[in-house]
Amino acid sequence: MVMESVVSELEGTLLKDPDPFSYFMLVAFEASGLIRFALLLFVWPVIRFLDALGMDDAGLKLMVFVATVGLRVSEIESVSRAVLPKFYMDDVDMEAWKVFSLYDKRVVVTKMPRIMVEMFVKEHLRADEVVGSELIVTRFGFATGFISGDITSISSRVAKLFVDDEPSLGLGRCTSSFRFFSLCKEQMQPPFITNENLHNHQLRPLPVIFHDGRLVKRPTPSTALLILLWMPLGIILAIIRIMIGVMLPMQAIPYVSRLFGGKIVVKGKPPPPISGSSSGVLFVCTHRTLMDPVVLSTVLRRKIPAVTYSISRLTEILSPIPTVRLTRIREVDAEKIKHELSKGDLVVCPEGTTCREPFLLRFSALFAELTDQIVPVAMNYRVGFFHATTAGGWKALDPIFFFMNPRPVYEVTFLNQLPAEATCSSGKSPHDVANYVQRILAATLGFECTNFTRKDKYRVLAGNDGTVSYTSIVDQIKKVVTTFKPFLQ
Repeated sequence: MVMESVVSELEGTLLKDPDPFSYFMLVAFEASGLIRFALLLFVWPVIRFLDALGMDDAGLKLMVFVATVGLRVSEIESVSRAVLPKFYMDDVDMEAWKVFSLYDKRVVVTKMPRIMVEMFVKEHLRADEVVGSELIVTRFGFATGFISGDITSISSRVAKLFVDDEPSLGLGRCTSSFRFFSLCKEQMQPPFITNENLHNHQLRPLPVIFHDGRLVKRPTPSTALLILLWMPLGIILAIIRIMIGVMLPMQAIPYVSRLFGGKIVVKGKPPPPISGSSSGVLFVCTHRTLMDPVVLSTVLRRKIPAVTYSISRLTEILSPIPTVRLTRIREVDAEKIKHELSKGDLVVCPEGTTCREPFLLRFSALFAELTDQIVPVAMNYRVGFFHATTAGGWKALDPIFFFMNPRPVYEVTFLNQLPAEATCSSGKSPHDVANYVQRILAATLGFECTNFTRKDKYRVLAGNDGTVSYTSIVDQIKKVVTTFKPFLQ
């Protein structure tokens, strides 16, 4: 049986946008910093001018040079693994991918360096081979900014993959610079019109569940310019907002925050404060950002302690609510939570880490063992420019990036307190209770439940298991210096 094969161009075919500039901007921002990000935007008119003269190859090489020269290859790989897939996936042409996925052997051809796309197209688009340019790297692991090979050599490498049998189909634009179409038995060009059978096709690209990076929107030239212009004002606004949260009483924050662009949408009926000597209520929240417990306290107009694990010491100092640091030692953490509940209400996020996409990670069952007074709370948020979470960066900047957004919006939905028959007091196992709470919160938000954990997230995004070691002040200062060092590159 002959294996059917397809060769597809990435830019402008599998991805709708034929211009890879915004992906190099992401590499510049996430792997280096603002200076390189601004410099690459500054040379964008030159790149466009070269393209207009028909010198696409020269424009591409200029993009690669400015975005990567002097960077560690490991940093580029990290961005390609943790940041770029989300933006690639948002730009995938599903009609093109449906055609591409029907074939047995799938080859993707790209103008970008292979290191920037290989993980995405193989893991998410289910490609078998990726053909692109190669970054030239020094023996010390730094990118020189140069690439080996041009458009012609990339096309010749495609031909070498099909020495014995020509590809069954070629997908690409009629204006493409690649020359692999002559190798293919058939050619298709966008827009792709699929038949009814393909619409019922069950295979789907693997979704992006975990992603990192600070930018919310893909930095096209206009978006990147807007980000740079907003940055100074955003920093001032963030400082003002943080000072308001630290200095004003909790009852006043909802009113004052509106004056500075913040908005909180509340649904459902929150429970009243506890009275007498009864044990406190445990608010079980979905975890979107480190602001979840603070926003909950703001809505309830009283300071409710929150259990934490990996937030920075600076965040703890700035926090307007008490925090209870967990150890990940089950017995020790159980005693801490019981002690806090004996004093009053408490907030817990049983996912153990944040997730940006519409998925809920597996809930730890510890909370279900410790109390029957459980109130599920569905938390969600919307921001325009910057994400307020990171796996590979410095977590102390999380609140600053959150408050740098022009109009951050939080949605808080209170569900009814769990009835006794849905808790461990009725004989249910803690895992059953945790899974039930996860399901009703996911249904409220329109999210999907998963079995992924904190460890899974950090293995994907940071290459570790997310274990936090509490470092000395000197080590933390070194980390701060390391964080801001790339801004000078």
